[in-house]
Amino acid sequence: MTRLFLATAVILALAGQASAECYADYKAKQDDPLRLHYGVAQVSDAACAGGPGAAEGELAARLAAGGWTLLNVLSVFGPEGLGERKASAGEYFLRF
Repeated sequence: MTRLFLATAVILALAGQASAECYADYKAKQDDPLRLHYGVAQVSDAACAGGPGAAEGELAARLAAGGWTLLNVLSVFGPEGLGERKASAGEYFLRF
């Protein structure tokens, strides 16, 4: 019984490590007056696997709740791409 418990614990620990961080960079707008922004947001692993098109559905709803309209998702990437995009995204870095 102890071996079964340990095996289950190891499997669960490895499964948690397999879940990768995924992010998307995007462009959005507001009307009246026109405002545009570039941002970076964390997206689900499923959206990452599906590419920019899959991330659009996830981000559009989040942005709409904040009064923004998603224009397009530029790319999806892992944590290694965060540093180079942080300055460009400014206040919209991981906001939505």
